[in-house]
Amino acid sequence: MPDEQSPFADVRDEPGGFSIPQLKWRELLFIGAIRRDGEDFVRDPSRPLPPFARPDLFSEGVRLTAEPLGPRILVRPHPQAARSGRV
Repeated sequence: MPDEQSPFADVRDEPGGFSIPQLKWRELLFIGAIRRDGEDFVRDPSRPLPPFARPDLFSEGVRLTAEPLGPRILVRPHPQAARSGRV
């Protein structure tokens, strides 16, 4: 059984973003660390974020899109944010 305190490491680089397992995405939504904001998702800084091996995945203020990618969720900065330099 993995150590509950070890950083989550099953993050895959994908074109324009990264992917995580659907179960981990659902956990982030359930605990409120990531929340829907209109069509996008944003980080809620008032909620704890589980440790990730890459700490910059869910930066505050960055709007994210999420879509299924097989058994994973593809997460990317919102295209408007990328064009405006807010990544």
